Amino acid sequence: MNKLSLSTVNVRLSAMRKLVTEARRNGMLGAEESANLTEVQNIPEKGTRLGNWLIREQAKELLAVPDRRTLKGKRDYAIQALLVGCALRRQELAELDVEKIQMRERRWVIADLRGKGGRIRTVAIPMRVKNAIDAWMTEAGIDEGRLLRSISKSGKLNRDSLSDWAVWLIVEQSSKQIGIEHFGAHDLRRTCPKLCRKSGGNIEQIKFLLGHSSI
Repeated sequence: MNKLSLSTVNVRLSAMRKLVTEARRNGMLGAEESANLTEVQNIPEKGTRLGNWLIREQAKELLAVPDRRTLKGKRDYAIQALLVGCALRRQELAELDVEKIQMRERRWVIADLRGKGGRIRTVAIPMRVKNAIDAWMTEAGIDEGRLLRSISKSGKLNRDSLSDWAVWLIVEQSSKQIGIEHFGAHDLRRTCPKLCRKSGGNIEQIKFLLGHSSI
């Protein structure tokens, strides 16, 4: 783990704590053993990270990685398109219900999305992202409930919803295929406003897109 960034280590520690909690709920671990494992704290980060993001050409490369001829490829493409096109957090994406995708004032949006700190926002969906969502939903036969579902190794759809950790892994694996290491879902969320700003978007629009009280 000493070769990983602090943020990556902390993300994996968080996933470990969730796994331990689930194991205890299912009777696979005792209360004391579970408590000891979940008490492992994140590694504190000092200072402010500059962060990481993609330029437009790299974003196009990343979106070209999933094989959209397959069910998994359609899902992974939709995931990355939503992250880079709508600036969603990975947990917001993992918990996104189909019913939240609505037509408002002749354009598609994710309506009343509850984000970090309980802030509610409505996020516009670019048509290329909506097309990716439609292709995934049609192929998977999804018309209600959670938008994202897990897929078995044989390529068949499971009815289980996808975890936010799985979203992270999908982005990480795709980024490695275009030669970018240590790149996660939050970096795609950061990429979205960067591209928006370069296309002429103003600060207020970007602030609302991200669901921040300040930029």
